[in-house]
Amino acid sequence: MEFFQVAWNLVPSAFLITTPILLAATGGMICERAGVVNIALEGLMVLGAMTAAVTHFFLFQAGVGLSAPLALLFAAMVGGLFSLVHAFASVTLRADQVISGTGINLLSLGLTVFVCQLLFNMDRSQPHGGGMRAGLFGFFPTVWMALAILALAWFVMYKRPWGLRLRAAGEHPQALASAGVSVVKIRYMAVVISGLLAGLAGGSAVLTLDIQFTTTTINGMGFIALAAVSFGRWLPFGILGSSLLFGLARALAVYISNVRALSAILPSEFFSAMPFVITLVTLIIFSGKDYAPRAIGKPFDKGKS
Repeated sequence: MEFFQVAWNLVPSAFLITTPILLAATGGMICERAGVVNIALEGLMVLGAMTAAVTHFFLFQAGVGLSAPLALLFAAMVGGLFSLVHAFASVTLRADQVISGTGINLLSLGLTVFVCQLLFNMDRSQPHGGGMRAGLFGFFPTVWMALAILALAWFVMYKRPWGLRLRAAGEHPQALASAGVSVVKIRYMAVVISGLLAGLAGGSAVLTLDIQFTTTTINGMGFIALAAVSFGRWLPFGILGSSLLFGLARALAVYISNVRALSAILPSEFFSAMPFVITLVTLIIFSGKDYAPRAIGKPFDKGKS
């Protein structure tokens, strides 16, 4: 009976931790379905988290009632803005997409600390003083938002003409261009959408999982989201399942680390590493077949056939 009680108590925590991963993974899926690798999800989440924490802090201090939704909005906008850098480098300049994304990841770490130093004279933000509260069925509003965004992504990708063009940009960009559709425009839109969702993911993380922004707020969730895209085979319901798996792993790691009998035997770092170990193991197990879009990571050259 106690086991089922513990399992039931883990459900809200697992969904809460899953939410940022699922949001970022949805953006990563859209971007990679268009043929652009977005390894910058981690950095964009960091930028979104810092933006949401700072925005919510100042709006909350000013007594603005909608400080949390506005903080999420600004986080998404900042993520979308910085994703334009990645889009310009990888789509327009046809630079190496992995190097471009890595550059944003490195930039985010320094830039966020610099902004916090300017505003708060320390390498983190002040506690934002409120965050979000659980709502329907004990789940945070961000959980329902993430599920709605995933459902919308599925509908657009498989039921609307734009979704067909998006998938064609990642599979057969030359054929798409021959049909008179701008591959560059589709890829730009996909990269920006992924940036918006990554920024939103970072904002949701700092407003629900933490009381302030620090350099460890995201703590690899962007890279786990990338793994969720691959493990989920670039399919909406696939990334839902993989994100839930990784979210449950992190929730279990937090719960087990608080069990005295286990924490006395093994250090807490062992349990903190569990989600990343599970990520690596699942990627190794399911790496036999390649489900990635055919043109992923390949710069589009209109002159090539």
